[in-house]
Amino acid sequence: MNPEQDASTPTPSPPRVRYDKDGHLARITLDRPHVLNAMDVRTHEELAEIWDDFERDDNIRVGVLSGAGDRAFSVGQDLKELVARTENGSAPPSTFGSRGKPGWPRLTERFSLSKPIIAKVRGYALGGGFELALACDLIVASDDACFGLPEARLGLMAGAGGVFRLTRQLPLRTALGHLMTGRRLGAVRAFELGLVNEVVPAAELDDCVDGWARDLLKCAPLSLRAIKESALRSADRSLEEAFATRYVWEERRMHSEDAREGPLAFVQKRPPRWRGR
Repeated sequence: MNPEQDASTPTPSPPRVRYDKDGHLARITLDRPHVLNAMDVRTHEELAEIWDDFERDDNIRVGVLSGAGDRAFSVGQDLKELVARTENGSAPPSTFGSRGKPGWPRLTERFSLSKPIIAKVRGYALGGGFELALACDLIVASDDACFGLPEARLGLMAGAGGVFRLTRQLPLRTALGHLMTGRRLGAVRAFELGLVNEVVPAAELDDCVDGWARDLLKCAPLSLRAIKESALRSADRSLEEAFATRYVWEERRMHSEDAREGPLAFVQKRPPRWRGR
């Protein structure tokens, strides 16, 4: 022990989330496999810093969100911590959204986050874990993945967007059936319903996700951001309104170097050199 270190000083606990950058790709990994990647207050605080950096770093173009281990993407809120915080008065009653809570705004409320994120789901994606996946742009799952929103069985509410996103991403009665009973949804059925982009055996999940990431990275980064923004912002508008709306990232793409580079590279029969500006 360092003689200058007070023996009573607690050893800092390891980070709850891993954040690794590999070229233009960022990998964000919930790293609490011993509790099935349940999210406590500190997890949300770390994630908020990561999402800030992810959006700010112009070198990063695509993100992959996953959970450590082979049992769970995430089972959502750390209920042991919630009970302890409720009993000591540090967790007042809550409803939709995370405003005023640690880690705000969380991914589920970062409506202007413009870069594509792939949810890589193996095992359980329950409660807030499922809500995290629903907030991503693509979901790729192993065949042993299991989705669910059990909040009604716990006297809680899927307040991180589960109620709102599931009813938009599934047929209404199908979504209500899962929301109101807490019934789980297997990966294959989720794929059949259009909730998941691809389902593969667990041993092939890494390669499959890497393939999706490579395909995204082949595309112009400003095109990806413009597509994401315009698709999400126009989802509840009429076609006439959608066409008439101006989109920030589409304005940037339209006047960008990449808008000229793409057609030029095609004509010259070479890979495009994207600048992201």
